[in-house]
Amino acid sequence: MPLVCLGMSHHGAPADVRERHAFPAARMSEALIALLDYDTVHEAAMLSTCNRLEIYANIDNVDRGLGQLKEFLGNFRHGGLPYDIEPYLYSLLETEAVEHLMRVATGLDSMLIGEAEILGQVKEAYQQAQNARSLGKNLHRLFREALNAGKSARSSTEIGNESVSIATAAITMAKQHVGALRGKDVVLVGAGKMGRTAAKRLKIEGAGSLRVVNRTHERAKELVEHLGIGEALTLPALLGALRDADIVITSTGASHFVLTTDLIADAMKDRAQRPLFLIDIAVPRDVDPLVALIPGVLVADIDKLSETVDSTLEHRQQAIPLVEDIIHAHVVQFEQWYRSRVTAPVVASLARKAEALRQAELARFFARCPELDKRQRSLVTGLSLRIVSKLLHPAITAIRDCADDHVAETVERARLIDEIFALSELSTLAEE
Repeated sequence: MPLVCLGMSHHGAPADVRERHAFPAARMSEALIALLDYDTVHEAAMLSTCNRLEIYANIDNVDRGLGQLKEFLGNFRHGGLPYDIEPYLYSLLETEAVEHLMRVATGLDSMLIGEAEILGQVKEAYQQAQNARSLGKNLHRLFREALNAGKSARSSTEIGNESVSIATAAITMAKQHVGALRGKDVVLVGAGKMGRTAAKRLKIEGAGSLRVVNRTHERAKELVEHLGIGEALTLPALLGALRDADIVITSTGASHFVLTTDLIADAMKDRAQRPLFLIDIAVPRDVDPLVALIPGVLVADIDKLSETVDSTLEHRQQAIPLVEDIIHAHVVQFEQWYRSRVTAPVVASLARKAEALRQAELARFFARCPELDKRQRSLVTGLSLRIVSKLLHPAITAIRDCADDHVAETVERARLIDEIFALSELSTLAEE
């Protein structure tokens, strides 16, 4: 049963496509349960972040299974799509899928190499799949191995030493456009994980005024009290905050535009031609793209952030070979376990079938030769054991040797042995 990954990411899908396919955490269990309704899908997990959506699955048939995963992406939550989703998707099979998840967990596949958030996001995807009971032994082991690879990369290399994330990159971009933040008026829309990271950095940079706007006032107040600076506001106060702001950083979980053209146009009326810089790090986006057409307004989204941090990532680039060694070791470790899961059932079935036949024939022989004494019976029993062992050895060796090279070929060879030896137990292999 092949392991596959079907996904889209910042490498090939623009923000508007990624945001259409973003899955909020509140609906992840529903999505995973819906995935298991497809007849070829036996295990599933989904990783949904601002930069990627990936489905990891154990499927019966590669072509049909990938087709069903694409059908799911086209239909679940979204109805009919106004575009062809195919050009934005990539599919990875077996070892490629295993290695890819390791690269994701270690931060090598991130927009910002070694970003801090991704390991926690992989862990969250794993926990969500556990809660939805969509994991079997294969994906459970794969995600555990990927998390271990990510932890090892961060603890034993410099891939994550310097604080660079989507949120901190937003601060870097703000400084490039408006200069030092000391004395600047900053509005932070959203008090979630990304907002909290940005707020901490803003405090370090000495932002002159910080106002945190959030749908829930208590959450904004909690963040402000934790920082020891700023003012907590609710969404109805957003317009007034925008009128005084130099920079707005927004990262909410809203499914609609929070900063609309009407809202920004109203805010700009009373700004005496002062420019306003909006940084949208939310997926789905918080800022209507048409806002960028309003005079005096500059808008940046997460797809533009990677250019702002290239100069800070040199030491992380140097750590890549070490991280790749860690990934390789964990890929090998997983595949050794995975191969053993494939070979063990057929080897056990073959041994059980041979032993059952040996005992049956031995009992029949002894029934026909009651005159044999205890020593003679022992010699005949030993002879039968040696014959069976020598007969099975080439078949078992062939299966195990093949498993060292390619899992899919191992399964095919196991099926051939099933046909030759008529192993009824082998039918459970696809369910393991």
